[in-house]
Amino acid sequence: MQKELITDATLVSNYIKGQESALEILIKRHKHKIYSFIYSKVYDKDIAEDIFQDTFIKVIRTLKRGAYNEEGKFLPWTMRIAHNLVIDHFRKSNRMPKFDNTGEFSIFSVLSDNALNAEKSIIKEQVESDVRRLVEELPQDQKEVLLMRIYNDMSFKEISDRTGVSINTALGRMRYALINLRKIIDKHNIVLTN
Repeated sequence: MQKELITDATLVSNYIKGQESALEILIKRHKHKIYSFIYSKVYDKDIAEDIFQDTFIKVIRTLKRGAYNEEGKFLPWTMRIAHNLVIDHFRKSNRMPKFDNTGEFSIFSVLSDNALNAEKSIIKEQVESDVRRLVEELPQDQKEVLLMRIYNDMSFKEISDRTGVSINTALGRMRYALINLRKIIDKHNIVLTN
């Protein structure tokens, strides 16, 4: 079978079963994309190289531990690891851009940039899925208003009509949903950054 035809999921599975060469194929296949992403954040070849190495050390450890469960989405998962290591790098060097979640919808600011390049869109997908998981922790009435407002782009009048509550109640639920989301984000110590 040609290397290009083997899926990432199969290569991951083969590597977990002990076929070391499978990891080499995965690294070669995705090296450019992952390294370019890291370099685009740190603008330093040596640091980018270090973070790239650390990314794959973490990948190997996770695979060896049997803790990989990304349902075949190897590249987005690896990009997320690289992204977190870039954040760690900035934290260690005290250059971490602080995430500001004081604005009404700023938690979702990362979800609305249309001019995203391929790497950023992978990170964006991961952040969106993180945000979706956080939204699941909200009380049902708050979750409902938030989903209608953010994902369906409904006005508070439309939300009020759909849910049978006053506009003020809908606004209140949205406000509490955002307050609770911030609490959940703080509780889980999550960094939402783009």
